[in-house]
Amino acid sequence: MAIEIERKFLVRGDGWRAGAAATVYKQGYLSVNPGCSVRVRLGGDQAWLTIKGASKGLARQEFEYPIPPGDAEALLGLCLPGVISKTRYVLMRGKHRWEIDEFHGDNEGLLVAEIELDHDDEAFDKPDWLGEEVSDDPRYYNAALSANPWCRWATRR
Repeated sequence: MAIEIERKFLVRGDGWRAGAAATVYKQGYLSVNPGCSVRVRLGGDQAWLTIKGASKGLARQEFEYPIPPGDAEALLGLCLPGVISKTRYVLMRGKHRWEIDEFHGDNEGLLVAEIELDHDDEAFDKPDWLGEEVSDDPRYYNAALSANPWCRWATRR
């Protein structure tokens, strides 16, 4: 069984941009409920179908499968309203891979950094551009942002 252990943080400033590789993504959700979400993602010339289980602390089940990009385009047309557009920047800090998502459209202005860990209490270096942790705030899940975009939030961290 595949388990994802992920922490999310808001991002401060632009210090992270130097040397980060960028890919533009479109993603949508075929199904979202408290126990499971089914996502379609298209990035560059690659595409994936991903099933994520409910979060248990920082961990949740995740199953991801490559699919043909043409299928992903067709599936995005079947998704729930609120397809997300974002640029993902990837950079390494020590042994860890950071992914910084710069959202577009209704989530414009939101920058979220994610790090995947091997276990809940794994130590990692915290770069100076790392802001407040939002791992415990489900509003920052991409599935939630597709249904309730950041521009509509009355209160933001």
